[in-house]
Amino acid sequence: MEVRGKVIAVVPVQTGEGRNGLWRKQDYVIEYEQSSQYPRKMMFNLWGDKIEQYHIQEGQLIRVSFDIECREHNGRWFNDIRAWKIEPDEEAPAGTGFVQAPPPPEFPPMDESSDLPF
Repeated sequence: MEVRGKVIAVVPVQTGEGRNGLWRKQDYVIEYEQSSQYPRKMMFNLWGDKIEQYHIQEGQLIRVSFDIECREHNGRWFNDIRAWKIEPDEEAPAGTGFVQAPPPPEFPPMDESSDLPF
């Protein structure tokens, strides 16, 4: 999936230690559909070396490619929006952000010889 918009918040880096060793994570908030009456916001995160690789700053217009993952912890479920590619979106004017999901499946053509009303 992909979203385009303006970075409105950069959350401080979080660190910890898990069974695979030390980890680092940073969250970012992007505002998209800025031209609508109710602009939408989404928080996504980067892990490890990708934090320095993309060096995202507040106010940037970016295009984020991401996956949505879900995990369970102590009987509760949490969604995680993990970015895997960030690109500058300099050519798009502010307020034109969009979310793009994969195209819907194609259905076979309708049989117009049927006399059913639907």
